[in-house]
This record gives sequence, C-alpha cells and structure tokens, in this order.
Amino acid sequence: MTRIIASIAVLCALAACETVEGAGQDIENTGQAISQESNNVQADM
Repeated sequence: MTRIIASIAVLCALAACETVEGAGQDIENTGQAISQESNNVQADM
C-alpha cells in the first residue's frame, strides 16, 4: 500500500513539473512577442 501511495505522489510531482515547464515556455514566448512588437514600434518612430 505504501508503494502505491509513493508511486502516485511521484507521478503527481512529475506532472506538476511538466505543467510548470510548459507555463514557463508560454511566458517566455509572450515576453519575446512583446519585445519584438516593442522593437517594431520603436523602429516606426
């Protein structure tokens, strides 16, 4: 029974890591898009 609970806990931890990693990539992509748009606006001035 302890092994089952430990296995479930490990799987949940791994799933959380994947979610955080995906969110980090989304935030990074958003930052890059904002930077690019900012550069475009500055170039048009």
